[in-house]
Amino acid sequence: MKDFHGLIFAYYTDARLRELVSMRTAASLPFCGRYRVIDFSLSAMRNAGIVDVGVIMQRDYQSLLDHLGGGKAWDMARRTGGLRMLPPFGLPEYHRGNYAGTMEALIAVSSYIKDVNAKYFVLMLGDMCANIDLTEPMEQHRKSGSPITAICTDRADAEGFRMTYLTDEHGKAKQILVDSVHEDQGVLSLEAYIINKETLLELMETSRKQSLHRFHKDTLDNWLKEGGKMDIYVHHGYTALIRSVDSYYKANMDMLNNDIRHELFPAERPVFTKAREEVSTYYGVGSYSRNSLVADNCIIDGSIENCIVFSGARIAAGAKLKNCIVMNDCIVEAGCSLDHCIIDKDCSFSAGTVLNGNEHLPLIVPKGSNI
Repeated sequence: MKDFHGLIFAYYTDARLRELVSMRTAASLPFCGRYRVIDFSLSAMRNAGIVDVGVIMQRDYQSLLDHLGGGKAWDMARRTGGLRMLPPFGLPEYHRGNYAGTMEALIAVSSYIKDVNAKYFVLMLGDMCANIDLTEPMEQHRKSGSPITAICTDRADAEGFRMTYLTDEHGKAKQILVDSVHEDQGVLSLEAYIINKETLLELMETSRKQSLHRFHKDTLDNWLKEGGKMDIYVHHGYTALIRSVDSYYKANMDMLNNDIRHELFPAERPVFTKAREEVSTYYGVGSYSRNSLVADNCIIDGSIENCIVFSGARIAAGAKLKNCIVMNDCIVEAGCSLDHCIIDKDCSFSAGTVLNGNEHLPLIVPKGSNI
């Protein structure tokens, strides 16, 4: 798909994710036992044949670099093109502070965008969990003649998205409502777009001259008001936006539901990730596991229920974990009782430790903690 070039926004991290993003971006958050959140957007592009992709970053991206590497896991390790990491190298002023909006992030890498030899750009968020079949909106975009196609959802359970497109009788966008959700009309924007290159450059130049930083509130709102055409494609599958501790916890716990998990991980559109070739997990005599997802290279001697456990975890005999997310290489000693906890990487718990959160306020244990 040489006509299409991908751009993933991995620069934004919501402060509501708290300790989970003290040393990483939201896009590189571990998910569902073996993945990172950015894997979904990258895999959607790979499954659609897009192997030239730029990832827009700004700060705290070491974890993201470690995960993505040269893009081999997504077949994007190429001599020319392939996966490209895009810090704000184009304009020195963007090294300071945070991007004020998506349009400012695009302008910061404008030299890269101008050099891309493609007719269309596919723009996606790096902190969204959705398995979108991009071949459908790509084909629709080619046939529609509209310079912009917005990828939306009609799912009421797609939490976190705050922009609604109102459509006309032909399914075209006629108005965007920012920070407003109308369940009885329109469709929610997934903040994903297919856009002609010349249109994108035109919008970037206009925004730069007028010092407009926000992609939706400023640029696209003005585009529609001035009579610009925008087509709509509706994605019907599971979608979650990872912008808070609650949304991160809920999205992971959703994966314990077989129907939802199969919806996000369909066999025909695999989700690729960095491989960790390790031994199988060992379950000791007397161990107990119920409704849990457990990665390779774990030792489970204790009890786990409604848990997601990443590679390298060690759960000692007598330890009881419920409703927990346990990231890589954590050690839980005998007699521990952990409930509704998000345990970051490389944590250890001494014997008899008791920690309890709740469904709406899970307890976060920061990376590397010894308790």
